[in-house]
Amino acid sequence: MILHADLDSFYASVEQRDAPRLRGRPVIVGAGVVLAASYEAKAYGVRTAMGGRQARELCPQAIVVPPRFEAYVEASKAVFAIFDDTTPLVEGISIDEAFLDVGGLGQVSGSPVEIAVRLRLRVRDEVGLAISVGIARTKFLAKVASQVSKPDGLRYVPPEAELEFLHPLPVQRLWGVGKVTTAKLHDRGIFTVGEMAGLAPRSLVAMLGPASAHHLYALAHNRDPRPVTVGRRRRSIGGQRALGTRRRLSPAEIDATLVGLVDRVCRRMRKARRVCRTVILRLRFEDFSRCTRSHSLLRATWETAAVLGTARELLQSVAPQIRDGGLTLIGISLTNLDDADALQLELPYAAKSLGGLDPALDGIREKFGSEAVQRAVLLGRDPGWSPPMLPD
Repeated sequence: MILHADLDSFYASVEQRDAPRLRGRPVIVGAGVVLAASYEAKAYGVRTAMGGRQARELCPQAIVVPPRFEAYVEASKAVFAIFDDTTPLVEGISIDEAFLDVGGLGQVSGSPVEIAVRLRLRVRDEVGLAISVGIARTKFLAKVASQVSKPDGLRYVPPEAELEFLHPLPVQRLWGVGKVTTAKLHDRGIFTVGEMAGLAPRSLVAMLGPASAHHLYALAHNRDPRPVTVGRRRRSIGGQRALGTRRRLSPAEIDATLVGLVDRVCRRMRKARRVCRTVILRLRFEDFSRCTRSHSLLRATWETAAVLGTARELLQSVAPQIRDGGLTLIGISLTNLDDADALQLELPYAAKSLGGLDPALDGIREKFGSEAVQRAVLLGRDPGWSPPMLPD
């Protein structure tokens, strides 16, 4: 049996916990872009990643507070300590959610429901936060159960009632069903998971393509063999920056934003002792359309200059779209990651290419602060926020 434990509106809940005046009131974390919203604010339609101006129009009485990432990291560590005390099999997904395998604890800790009840009480008593927990035989269904139980709930799906629970749910509950896939399914009269499960596989392939169809067909029948994996390393490292819609940025301003993102992401990659082979650029425009471009390097690298050069070429390739569409968000992801230390031992060129100036500058920043050494193009600019993440 697997537990999916997910803290409710994590950032906003920490703010309400630490400031009694915020309790029971609509709270928005972040001004330019909504990083989190309390359930009181969500009731007015405020959502994460929404523009701050739109959020305030929806909920004028909301209290907007700046993010305090140090407080969120501290709370996350306290919650994960409870997870680790519950079972040795914990797979962190983000700083506010994890899977826990409790299948072998029946003789020691009781039933999965009893374990989940104690976990929720400990998180509330020791950390002061509400956490929702879903319990099921598969990771997929446990996560769905926790989502259904929110806020501050617990949902157990017994093996004999899995499809009875799953099939009435909307197709959007399936992992991988976004707006585009939802629209395709709705156009064909498919609104629930059960309706999708009743389709012939070949019909679903014709609608969605083979990869997506087989994935969703398996989930619709609760086929998810993935175990809870401890110590899994990241498959990508990335970051993004919302640019707003009040005015269109100049090419120089967009480039400075790109430089800041690449600099930050590459520092995180080097800190984790990783190297990347593929650079992915993600853009969003004023009409909410999106664009993705990627390029794979001949050699793995952690050098900021190499990644930045590639990212600039990708950005230049979509310059007409940026000019016509108005850029509102820019993101960078580094994928095809390798272990830097292992690569140095395996490949002669790597030992030389993984030295250089970047690690030395990282050491200065670590000792004297992140602003101790700064790229000239970023001087006087707002670096934006960098959300806390689990250690790699």
